[in-house]
Amino acid sequence: MRLPAILAALLLILTAPAHAVDLAAHHAMYALTLDPEHRGDMVAATGTMGYEVTDACDGWVVRQRLRLTTTDSEGHDSEMVSDYATWEAKDGLSFSFHMKQSSDGNVSSQTDGKATLAHRGGPGEARYTGADGDVKHLPVGTLFPMAHTRALLAAARDGKRFFTAPLFDGTAEDGAEDSSAAILDWRKPHPTKYADLSALYSTRVRLAFFDRAPDTQTPDYQVGMRYWENGVADDMQMDFGDFSVNAKMTEYSPQPRRC
Repeated sequence: MRLPAILAALLLILTAPAHAVDLAAHHAMYALTLDPEHRGDMVAATGTMGYEVTDACDGWVVRQRLRLTTTDSEGHDSEMVSDYATWEAKDGLSFSFHMKQSSDGNVSSQTDGKATLAHRGGPGEARYTGADGDVKHLPVGTLFPMAHTRALLAAARDGKRFFTAPLFDGTAEDGAEDSSAAILDWRKPHPTKYADLSALYSTRVRLAFFDRAPDTQTPDYQVGMRYWENGVADDMQMDFGDFSVNAKMTEYSPQPRRC
């Protein structure tokens, strides 16, 4: 799974299972809290994030809603709300997106449109709807979010320690970003509070997303997480630059196929 852009030591890779596990349709809720190790000028941050993946047979439907309230050292409160909805074909060639972000009740950004790839491995284009109707070129190798998650998990299963690929998720108006992931482990199944996840391998990853400008050295956004091999994520650390927020899964339930 990749969160909207509003917002190391490498361990030995464990032996991967003999087969790949498919991505799972599921619903999850996360509690958001300020990271005490990277709080910057913030004295408090609380919120929730809902994330749902629906198996629509020929594609994946993803919905995400994030609400975060922060308080700075001068006592000023600010509320950010992010709504994100996508449809992604299972063949990885087409993608529809809607993203709206609000700050203190005012819409700060919105993107809508569709993107296509000429074939697996690209290239392609993203067509934004709205007043401008921009068209952005997507470079060779571009992946949409669910395909990106699948490829990252495959790299972890194969014992790779790094994964890079252009990613287009529709959260910004500039087209694709460069993504870079450090893969920290491949952990054997271990007990969790969720029976469906306790039987699965998992990987700890650190993802950074960069603007594709040639001189870009600093990531726009970073996130760390524990990914189970079915694409469910937990124990996230979302780095907003000036401060970071931890996201802990509080609810999880698998979702049925809806064909």
